[in-house]
Amino acid sequence: MTDYQALTTELLLRDTFRMNCLRAARQLRLKDCYLAAGFLRNAIWDHLHGQPKMTPLNDIDLVYFDSADKSTEIELQLTFQLNRLLPEAGWEVRNQARMHELHGHAPYQNTAEGIAQWVEIPTCVGVRLEQNDSFSFCAPYGLEQNWSLQLQLNPFNPRPQLFAQRIQQKNWLKLWPQLQLIS
Repeated sequence: MTDYQALTTELLLRDTFRMNCLRAARQLRLKDCYLAAGFLRNAIWDHLHGQPKMTPLNDIDLVYFDSADKSTEIELQLTFQLNRLLPEAGWEVRNQARMHELHGHAPYQNTAEGIAQWVEIPTCVGVRLEQNDSFSFCAPYGLEQNWSLQLQLNPFNPRPQLFAQRIQQKNWLKLWPQLQLIS
């Protein structure tokens, strides 16, 4: 059985930019937080396509869970802190304790539940750098789809129109032509 976390760890350790992002996020000392979505997904897809340079990220998604303070002001403060630490990253910070409201779901109990609701299975991934420099992964559906270049709608939160729109707007099939759409 392939150890997808070990393969992903190797990718991250060789990626100076992503390691700098992980170190910056760690400085916030947030509980239950991850750098997620394209941060990991794109790294894997770039590697599997033999891309010598990383595909530019629209933003770096830092997601966390804090039910005690669901204000957008704290997200802005955290974004400001991250921009001071690593301004070239283009941070987007979101507290998953309030994101259920945007989607009409029951309240999430932790960050993993929020990540598990994202549109595509390969996007439902996150990682954080622990104080001892080890990695903690959040991949509610595993990392296998990322490493097999499969792209599937999240069957637990099916939004087929948004799925198709994201594929087209983000140009995924042109950037990574080996991706296989799974119905």
